[in-house]
Amino acid sequence: MPTALEASPGERLRTLRDLLGLTGASLTAMSGVSQSWISQVETGAREPSEERLRLIADATDTPMSFFFAQPSSVPLDSLRFRKMASASRTLTRRISAFYGESFRVTEEVTTRSRYPAPPLPFATSAEISRSDVEELAAQTRVALRLAPDKPIPHLTRALERAGVAVAPIVLPDPNGETSSTTNKHFGVSYWAGIGETALIAYFPGQQGDRDRFTLAHELGHMVLHSFRPKATDPETEANWFAGSLLVPEGRAEQEITDRLTLEGYARLKATWGVSIQALIMRGAAVGTIDESRKRSLYVQVTQRGWRKNEPVTVGHESPLLLWKLLSAQFGDKPYLPAAEELAIQPAVLRSIAPQPDSRTSLTEQSSEGRVVAFRRRPVPPSFDDESDAQVR
Repeated sequence: MPTALEASPGERLRTLRDLLGLTGASLTAMSGVSQSWISQVETGAREPSEERLRLIADATDTPMSFFFAQPSSVPLDSLRFRKMASASRTLTRRISAFYGESFRVTEEVTTRSRYPAPPLPFATSAEISRSDVEELAAQTRVALRLAPDKPIPHLTRALERAGVAVAPIVLPDPNGETSSTTNKHFGVSYWAGIGETALIAYFPGQQGDRDRFTLAHELGHMVLHSFRPKATDPETEANWFAGSLLVPEGRAEQEITDRLTLEGYARLKATWGVSIQALIMRGAAVGTIDESRKRSLYVQVTQRGWRKNEPVTVGHESPLLLWKLLSAQFGDKPYLPAAEELAIQPAVLRSIAPQPDSRTSLTEQSSEGRVVAFRRRPVPPSFDDESDAQVR
């Protein structure tokens, strides 16, 4: 039975349902445990029996230890989401549960390995200006050991080296057999501050540039809002930060001019790994293009059908940190042995700490850090500050 330091099985049972996207009725159909019993246990109206918890555990491929694990230290009302306004509350609740369990596991494995916490800068003033955001982005580049004015060849790896864990989210299907993703949410993050665990989770998309912007956006939340939880417009501030981090102010002023054509923006995308539309917004932010030019460029983007399908392929970045920590602690096939000890479903571990593809790992080690050139035009190597980088 749980100790005073452990969560109640009823709370954990509700977390499990949220995690898997299960209603009480669907969990009853899977496990044979009555819906009324599930409801009563979740509300604390009755004590759970180990026999019925085990039926649920077996039906959902969940270790029994899950029901007695200390819950995540993340205050879920403090989570920052990059999501569409139309995202459902039910799905957001599920993602919150998934993130909470992912954070709990990340906190455990990083603490066991004594992996250093990130040395990120942070904002404290109630109000901050765009120039403040530019300065904090520059300080963040220093913290991530990145060149001050060059493209970031592999943002994921830079984050991981600095102590910010990165985890892709692939939600387990309720029947446990397949996986699903969402196109309504993009990322979620939390950092409690100096010396504490930091985790950015994201939904891998079709374009690597979108994923990179999501990571930079979530990093912006950590830097700008960990100590400013009541910021007036945190999403806009995080977008400012993402643009500032990915394309530093001086280079943006130099390269994004009012004479730049869409073909020129495409070539910049191939260099910086940032979408054409985000580059247009960056030009407007630093003042090198005015509102009229911005509107004109967006009209052209729409006319060419580039709103959802831009030219230039930016490759996907693959996280490694959590996999390396898991495999170091539990062997080269860590999911099953780690599941019981970490009190988590193997499917969740496979999502947040995917085993790297050997071909991808080799490419990342040997890449010169290029992106695929627009219309196959050659792009000179510009990511010369890191040898293990890949944006392609």
